[in-house]
Amino acid sequence: MFGSKEDVKQLYAKKYMKAEEIAEQIQSGDICVSSDAYGEPQGIVEAITKRAQKGELVGVEHHLLLANRPWEYLSEDLAGKFTHTAWFTSGYSRGAVQGGYADFLPNNYSDVPTFWKECISPDVAYMMVSPMDEHGYFSFGLSASQNRVVIERAGRVYLEVNQYMPRTSGDNFIHIREVTGVCENHQPLPTLGAIPLNEKDHKIGAMIAERIPNGATIQLGIGGMPNAVGSYLKDKKDLGIHTEMFVDSMVDLLEAGVITNSKKVLDRYSSITAFAMGSQRMYDYIHNNPAVKFCPVDYTNDPRVIAQNPYMTSINACVEVDLLGQVCSESIGSKNISGAGGQLDFVRGANWSKGGHSYICTYATAKGDTISKIRPTLNVGAHVTTPKGDVDCIVTEYGIAELRGKSASQRAKALIAVAHPKFREELTAEARKMNLMI
Repeated sequence: MFGSKEDVKQLYAKKYMKAEEIAEQIQSGDICVSSDAYGEPQGIVEAITKRAQKGELVGVEHHLLLANRPWEYLSEDLAGKFTHTAWFTSGYSRGAVQGGYADFLPNNYSDVPTFWKECISPDVAYMMVSPMDEHGYFSFGLSASQNRVVIERAGRVYLEVNQYMPRTSGDNFIHIREVTGVCENHQPLPTLGAIPLNEKDHKIGAMIAERIPNGATIQLGIGGMPNAVGSYLKDKKDLGIHTEMFVDSMVDLLEAGVITNSKKVLDRYSSITAFAMGSQRMYDYIHNNPAVKFCPVDYTNDPRVIAQNPYMTSINACVEVDLLGQVCSESIGSKNISGAGGQLDFVRGANWSKGGHSYICTYATAKGDTISKIRPTLNVGAHVTTPKGDVDCIVTEYGIAELRGKSASQRAKALIAVAHPKFREELTAEARKMNLMI
């Protein structure tokens, strides 16, 4: 029992401070961890940035999955003072990472909590939360992926209360007694605009949707192609959600009654996710909705958990694929542009699921049909996100290449068949040189 309603109000008042006062408690050399994505506390981070700009801090690390706006801490001037470490590089942090004044940490998303337990000792945790309830609990809102383990490991825990943060269900709460300090900063949350779908997205989405059976459990990754699949599922029945990221197309399917979660083996009648990014409509949908549960990522992304739901279907995107089926989804050559995220987690979970499949999508070409995304070998320095031994299906607008259980020669032929026609002859010639056209 954490205490009476009056006790928690008194504790809140005792621990309340301004963001600037929280920033004053950050020390040089601190390893600081933010809640993921849109859970990053704006007021606290800006106050720490100002201290670093004044030269008051050195060697502070700011760990975060997916920076969500053009923060000043991404400036080259703050390198070595208040340095960002990306766990998944975003469009906002890409320039800083590639420029060498922000760092990135390679990971499979399911391993993040273990890293905090076994590899890195955090000093400070700071998170944006919904307002405290009458029992003294705050909800982490849009992200549950690593918060609990970080709080248990960090010496200091600071919360930034935002009335615009939805109150979400699941393993996603913290009590006022667990907190070092609390500030308030009521600002509308960032939203993720709808990605316009082109003809290629529609072709890819329709092909994959046709293969998804009624009663399947789905995971949709980041980007237009995975979400295009959602637009073609309106005629399905009794689908389920077990995903790392909750997206707007899932709201459409839930409201249409397509997703019921009734056929899942685990978490029946509940949609399971680790974090959410989307529209205000989606935030309103998940607010106080007990049927959408936010859970730590070592649960949502554990392949052994994922696999327990039959007909698990994983849909993700990639940058390029080689003729053996190696997939790069996070770099252009050696230049990091994103991260592994949970792609491999869900590929393996879907592969192990009874009747499950994983689909990795890419357009056949880039730069006005001048570059083939299916290549003899990956670009020099490319980061392999999904190894060839794990890949199931590769999808382009020209079809689906089924690679699982296929020989090297069979893989090359299947991938050439879904490449752009203008590159097929060239790819075939390169495959022959590699002794892959047996």
